[in-house]
Amino acid sequence: MLRELDPLLHSQLRLGIMSLLMNAESAEFTYLKEKTNATAGNVSVQLDKLSEAGYISVEKTFNGKKPLTTCRITKKGIKAFEEYVNSLKDYIKK
Repeated sequence: MLRELDPLLHSQLRLGIMSLLMNAESAEFTYLKEKTNATAGNVSVQLDKLSEAGYISVEKTFNGKKPLTTCRITKKGIKAFEEYVNSLKDYIKK
C-alpha cells in the first residue's frame, strides 16, 4: 500500500524551500525568495506554514536597521522531508 504524501510538502513552493534548506545550515529570506523565484508575500506565507508545522525555525533579527529573516530546517522537518521523498520513490516504483 502506498503511503500518503504529506500535503504540507506537496506544495511546489514549500517543497522547494525545504529542498533548499536540506542542503544548507540556514538560509536567509532573500536567498529563498531568489532561488524559488516567488514573491516575498508568497514565501512569507509558506514559511509561516512550515514553521507552524515545526518543519523549520525562523529567526527574525536586524542587520543594522534592515530586517533579517533566517530559516533553518528542524529535525522534524528533516524527517518529514525524508519520508516524503521515500513515499515518492514508492509511487515511482509502482
